Amino acid sequence: MSRLLLATAILVAASFPAPAAAALPAPVKAMIDAAIASGNKQDVLAVVKISKATNPDDLAEINSLMTDYNARLAEQAEAALREKQEAGFFENWKGQGELGGFRSTGNTSNLGISGGVKLVKDTVEWRLNFQARANYERNKGKTTRDQVNATIEPNYKFDKSLYAYGLAQFERDRFQGFSARFTLSGGLGYELVNSKDIRLAIKAGPAIRITDFIGGDSKSSLAGLVGLDFDWKISDRLKFSQDAGGTYASDAQGFTSAVAVIDSDNTSFTATSALDAKLLGALSARFSYSFEHDTNPPTGRIKTDTLSRATVVYDF
Repeated sequence: MSRLLLATAILVAASFPAPAAAALPAPVKAMIDAAIASGNKQDVLAVVKISKATNPDDLAEINSLMTDYNARLAEQAEAALREKQEAGFFENWKGQGELGGFRSTGNTSNLGISGGVKLVKDTVEWRLNFQARANYERNKGKTTRDQVNATIEPNYKFDKSLYAYGLAQFERDRFQGFSARFTLSGGLGYELVNSKDIRLAIKAGPAIRITDFIGGDSKSSLAGLVGLDFDWKISDRLKFSQDAGGTYASDAQGFTSAVAVIDSDNTSFTATSALDAKLLGALSARFSYSFEHDTNPPTGRIKTDTLSRATVVYDF
């Protein structure tokens, strides 16, 4: 009799399908989809972590969503790498234009106009930086500042941290006593930190400096260049950065630059600190302070000049 009852129970159980596993609740899936659509990986990981903790029975479906997401990220990274490798010289440039006013102290003490441009091309193995700036002022019908500076710097990347740099710089500042000053340098750089919000890099190398003075004399000397590059994205709308030695940030959103060129007769140090605040779209407001110091300037010139700038920056 017991065998008959057991067989009957097995037949009855077989006639009804097993209950299906519960699907991932729609609100949870919508939350994960929204995080993925935002493009912020940290948000995705945070939402998925909470979803797994609150829906332990749906781990398989959540893991499947993450597998698809990671596969898309890998495809996007491969496409971006391929685009960099195949891009021509005139493609994939980023940069900014800057225009505003300044107040100077030192060899001159007046208000003036300041403008500049920065361009960066970043490839798989190479990075090319270009920067030019002009400061101009007149007082009582006379030009009291006519300053031009242009720098080009190619970088070759050995890996994610180590790179070699070359640097060629032209300067003109008649009110500091020289009609032209050329600096050529090459050496090694290393990125100590390179995260989403912070970048810190150093570089150093030998340099040659040629100076044409206002009086007609010319001088060439061997020198050394030391550099530091620091960028800090404080928030989505505010950024501070610190560069030294002419190494420029590739995101082109405001900067601080400092260059130390050291030789036996005259050591030159320049530093520009800036704080950028996003205004609208590609427009930002920049407030910066520049410091220029020569330990042995031409006769009749003082050692230190400063510029305080307020400018509008357009990123492109």
